[in-house]
Amino acid sequence: MTTRYSQKQLLERFGATVRCDEPMSRHTSLKVGGTADIYAIPKSLDGLETLICYCREHGIEYMIAGGGTNLLVKDSGFRGMIIVLTHCLNQLVRDGMRIRAMAGVKTAALCRFAIKNSLKGMNFALGIPGTVGGAICMNAGTAAGAMGDRLESLTVLLSSGERQILKHQDLDISYRKLSWQNKQFGKDVLILEGSFISEPADAKMLEEEAREILNRRHQSQPTRFPSAGCFFKNPDGASAGQLIDLAGFKGKYMGGAQVSEKHANFIINRGSASADDILVLAKMIQEKVHHKFDVMLEPEVKIVG
Repeated sequence: MTTRYSQKQLLERFGATVRCDEPMSRHTSLKVGGTADIYAIPKSLDGLETLICYCREHGIEYMIAGGGTNLLVKDSGFRGMIIVLTHCLNQLVRDGMRIRAMAGVKTAALCRFAIKNSLKGMNFALGIPGTVGGAICMNAGTAAGAMGDRLESLTVLLSSGERQILKHQDLDISYRKLSWQNKQFGKDVLILEGSFISEPADAKMLEEEAREILNRRHQSQPTRFPSAGCFFKNPDGASAGQLIDLAGFKGKYMGGAQVSEKHANFIINRGSASADDILVLAKMIQEKVHHKFDVMLEPEVKIVG
């Protein structure tokens, strides 16, 4: 504990808000999870780079986080530093028919910015919670489109400290996955900014389309209770929600966690769930679906701890 508090004093000099033993239930959309040793919110890009360098130099495990909407932290917590991008990478810029969005920008804010600037092509992302960086990392999408469809280029920070611009053709983009063709980059690549291509459109028409999208979302998804969105990826040629429903899990409970009766691919927190409740329920779903349909569902939610 003393070590963590001395780290806090040091890290605050880097221009970051730092909290020790921070409950992650406060920072995830599922409202569950144990404590992170250090929870850091850098206020600038320089501060972000300094924090990452500090972690690497001192052997501290770290994880980059955005809005916490696609994240499940185990009850045991995270032994290391969670670095949040929402304060240091939060700018949106129009560049002709392009929108440049930094990684900490909320996807909803990106959509609103596009509408305000009479630019079409981003309304599909109204159904995607969280931040632009996380949405790009997993090529998040809805039935109307995915982030990779509109992504023209990325600005990334390599582990060497070098910044590079990667064009669309430099990326491997597939269902709920995005990576770089240059495998020499390794794993420690941080997305700083995405540039999205769009077309001119009437703002009122875009606003009406946005209202329709949000209405459909409220009708088809359990928005009243905490969740992480769709818990599992859709397997090839099938719907994860439909398989879960056919396996008899819609409405099933485990402690305070429940498979939504509205959409079977949502695991919701009825108010008293633990991370373990959710993980046990998810494991039961995987085993039953695999036994019944010979399909192993893969989590779409990032599980850490």
